Amino acid sequence: MSYFKNINTIQFEGKGSDNPLAFKHYDPNQVIMGKTMEEHLRFAVAYWHTFNANGTDPFGSATMVRGWDQYNGLDRAKARVEANFEFMNKLNIPFYAFHDVDIAPEGETLQETNKNLDVIVALLKDNMKSSGKKLLWNTVNMFSNPRFVHGAGTTCNADVYAYAGAQLKKGLEVGKELGAENYVFWGGREGYETLLNTDMGFELDNLARLYHMAIAYANEIGFDAQFLIEPKPKEPTKHQYDYDAATTISFLQKYGLKDHFKLNLEANHATLAGHTFEHEIRTAAINGMLGSLDANQGDLLLGWDTDEFPTDLYSTTLTMFEVLKAGGIGRGGVNFDAKVRRGSFEAEDLFLAHIAGMDSFAWGLKAAAKLTEEKILDNIVDNRYRSFKEGIGAEIVSGKATLASLEQYALQNNPIKNESGRQERIRLILSEVIFSV
Repeated sequence: MSYFKNINTIQFEGKGSDNPLAFKHYDPNQVIMGKTMEEHLRFAVAYWHTFNANGTDPFGSATMVRGWDQYNGLDRAKARVEANFEFMNKLNIPFYAFHDVDIAPEGETLQETNKNLDVIVALLKDNMKSSGKKLLWNTVNMFSNPRFVHGAGTTCNADVYAYAGAQLKKGLEVGKELGAENYVFWGGREGYETLLNTDMGFELDNLARLYHMAIAYANEIGFDAQFLIEPKPKEPTKHQYDYDAATTISFLQKYGLKDHFKLNLEANHATLAGHTFEHEIRTAAINGMLGSLDANQGDLLLGWDTDEFPTDLYSTTLTMFEVLKAGGIGRGGVNFDAKVRRGSFEAEDLFLAHIAGMDSFAWGLKAAAKLTEEKILDNIVDNRYRSFKEGIGAEIVSGKATLASLEQYALQNNPIKNESGRQERIRLILSEVIFSV
């Protein structure tokens, strides 16, 4: 059955095209800095937003009725699998990502839930084999069910912790079965509301224990996916333990986990943490922790996680500049953790939104490549720090300087002359590059 029968395969038609169902910038075969766009970007469809979201918000019921909604239970889950691969084929997207409850309904018992998963995983595996599509990453949802009201790995209830461990075990098995290139840990409710009833140290210890168990079991079953942790501040708890990249890296270092994990970074989460996306990427990269990206954007006028499709060209350019600077995203990818707006309720909008996101990232990649190859920003930065390349600056960098030698130099009372950072000029240069490609 076709769920998008009125949509043809989306083709690259270039900037001159006025066809809304065509790519203007994303040409998967275009080679940039030695790799094709497809290899640089490794786009993925987020199963939960694309096939499960229905437009519900806190103030209104569903606005989106999809072809698979005529079914219920496992039948609807099977229909979503068919829709997923039809969608990926028509968009020529190579990867997808999911939580366990996205693909199969929970049962009355853990046994029934696992049985449902087994049915859908077998169907996914068959479709992956016939289509050539791959699983960028999978994870388990340990935040939606009421059992996780106080968290999963940081819960105060040992029975809940045990259930979370069992669910995680199954998630790792599913990842191995489907050849997932990554496995993501997102602590949706791993945080707290008030210290008045919270043992923070104990909760963090328990979370680390769960991660160590996951590493051990992955090794036991031969699951060699890259492990990723996704930072997010605030929502849904007031104090999330994986607040941002720096906080997460600190946690991993403390508990001896840094060599086993990298970070899956999301643009909207960076916004909520008070950072830019490029800041989070740079923080991860300079610590050797850049793993994968969740592509979306937030609304700066709204203080919550809106998960809009990324269309801000300045953001996509600076994102891809950081990725190129870091040498790429390796086994990671650019996953569209984004949902169409509540008023964009037609099936065609799913394609239009992904085209917008894919073209925006392709445009950003081209601009970032120009910035990189022509060393436009690198030259500006190198010039700004040139005082550290000779004299006292070179002694500081080489490790020869001491506080005594710095004092001796300062006592010469040479005039100090700072130079402008030229931020406004640099921003105009960035604009000129973006709109020249």
